[in-house]
This record gives sequence, structure tokens and C-alpha cells, in this order.
Amino acid sequence: MDRGARPGRRLGPRGQRGRGHAAVHRMTVLGRRALNRATLARQHLLARHAPDPGGGSGVAGTVAHLGGLQAQEPREPYTGLWSRIGDFDPRPASAALHDRTLVRTVLIRRTVHLVTAADCLAFRGLCQPMITQRTWGARRAELPGVDPAALADAVRPLFAETPRTGGEVARLVADRFPGAGRAALADAAVSVVPLVQVPPRGTWDGAGPARLTTVGSWLGRDPDPEPDAGPLVLRYLRAFGPAASADLRAWCGLTGLPAVVERLRPRLRTFRDERGRELLDVDDAPLPDPDTPVPPRFLPAFDNVVLGFDDRSRIIDDAHRGLSVTGARFVLVDGRVAGTWTTSGDDLAVHPLRPFTRAESGAVAEEAERLRGFLTGGG
Repeated sequence: MDRGARPGRRLGPRGQRGRGHAAVHRMTVLGRRALNRATLARQHLLARHAPDPGGGSGVAGTVAHLGGLQAQEPREPYTGLWSRIGDFDPRPASAALHDRTLVRTVLIRRTVHLVTAADCLAFRGLCQPMITQRTWGARRAELPGVDPAALADAVRPLFAETPRTGGEVARLVADRFPGAGRAALADAAVSVVPLVQVPPRGTWDGAGPARLTTVGSWLGRDPDPEPDAGPLVLRYLRAFGPAASADLRAWCGLTGLPAVVERLRPRLRTFRDERGRELLDVDDAPLPDPDTPVPPRFLPAFDNVVLGFDDRSRIIDDAHRGLSVTGARFVLVDGRVAGTWTTSGDDLAVHPLRPFTRAESGAVAEEAERLRGFLTGGG
């Protein structure tokens, strides 16, 4: 059974630095269980992060550490934060959307994410070409003759004037792009310029359509026009590593990263996984004992701890990988996906993907009842 790094090949806590040691040392091999515990520790799922006495700033720090939480389902990030922060109170996180400490924006993988305002400004410009490219890749046939730059020029002042939905803006510019399908034009309109969704969308106790305004209008300045991908790479490794370059690319959806990785390589340690892939890591991130116990954890839909890898075997069996893109909410048992969960009214049901032991069933039931109380009572 895999118990982590293979005996006789351990280099110590810092692994192998750069390429200069290749002739002297063989790289440490980390097994799935070691990678699992490392990732869970960095995701605050091995042990919940201590709550910040000030409330909102602690939430923002966790969101920043994680590189954001996927958030196309508006309330799902609150479950992700509840599973990671001790005594989590959703109200400061919700208030942070109103005071603009946190924002909802399309970012990595062209998906809506809850991120800090600082990260929106730092990384949205970096992601914008990818967002536009993926939009046209999916919608090109429905956007005949629509130039992305021309559409951006047309929609930017409309979103800046007042928060609007993509459909509203598409109707306002439809006569300028007569060949475009209305749904495709709405999708393109919200993709070609940096926008944020404004409250009450995504708040804990509010709801509303996805109305958007420009990042510049909401945050007082536009995203960084000369973004650096280096900090994004380091952020990923601190929250998801050790990981391969293919994992990094799967998480963010960006191209051109090999040159960035090579620039950062002197600052990184390296390992290998059991497939022989090189794993990159930052020097100061934890590598817990592979036998560290893990309590059950409940994940929201589209949690990046599952989606943030090309090789997801450290946390989910290949047989269940397809569930990760369907919006299934997962139950982790011994650190791995072992079930799903659903809600109906005030009820919460767990659906095992494998038999649970009696001890596992009891621990899962206790955590499920705590989560049910949070979702129905807000604390």
C-alpha cells in the first residue's frame, strides 16, 4: 500500500533544488497518499484554519491563499469556507462583497471565482486573453463577423455606466452585430472586458441576477496592464502543490507557463510522482506525514481541490472523476472522495461511493449534522 515517499529515496524536507543536483541525487518520489496529505494541509482541509478575530480580513486571507473559490453557484463558496475555517461566520464574507474586499469575476479556466479585489486587479489582465479565446472557441459559429475588440469597445461604456446583465447589454448592441445569436452575444459581452458581478448576487442572505460592471468602476482602477504570471504560479503551488506543470495548466487554463516556471525554478524544490512526472513545489509549504489522520470534510460543487489538477488521483478515483465536472458535492473520507451529498429543504443526505466502516459512518454523520446546521441556521 502506498504510504508516501518511497524508502531509500528521501532527500529530506526540502526535496531536490533546481537541476544542478540531478547527477548527485535521485529525486524523491511522492506517492498518492503523501500528495493527498500535502494538498489537504495547504487547503486547510487537514485541520481547519483558525478564525480571524476581525472576521472579514481572515476570510479574505483564506480566499487569497486558495487563489479564489469557484463560484458559478452563488452560495457554494460559503460551504467551502465553512469546511476550511473554524467557527466560520458567513456574514463577514458576505459583507466583504458589499465593501468590495472580495469580488466575483470570471477568472481562471473562464469560470466565475470569488477572489480578493487585489487578486482581481493582479490576475484578471493575465487571464483576459484566455477568457476571450475560450469564448470564441465555444461560440465562434454563433458570432459571425463579431470582432472581440469591436465588441469590447461597444459594451465597455454600457457596463461602466450602471450594472447590467449580459442579456441587457446584448440587446443594446444587437443592431451593431446583426449576425450574432443573442445568447452568444450576451456570453461574449460579459467575456471581452474585465467585469465583476455586483451584490446581492453571491451574498449569503441575498439573491439576484448576475448584474455586472467594469472592474475599473467597481474597484477604482483597471486590472494591471502588465501582469506577471510568476505570483500566480507560486500561489498555486502554495495551495495545491507539489504539482506538475500539467496540473498548473489545468487549474488556471493559461498557456505560456513553461517559461515562467523556468524563471522561478531556482526558488523551487522538485519531486517526482509515481508516474515519473516532475512535481514542482515552494520551499516553505508543508509536507505532512502520509499517515496523518483526516476528519471527514464536505466540499461544495466545483471545489478547486478536486478540479485544480490534471491528474486528480491524489484525491478522487478515476472511476469517479467525471462527477467533478457535473456539480456533484463531495464527501472526503480519509482525505479522498468517498461519497456525494445533497440537500432538500432542511435535510442533508450523504450518498456513499464505497462502503463506510461503522467509525467512518459515525464521523460522517456528525460532520453532516454540523453542516446541516450551518446551512439552515447560518452558523
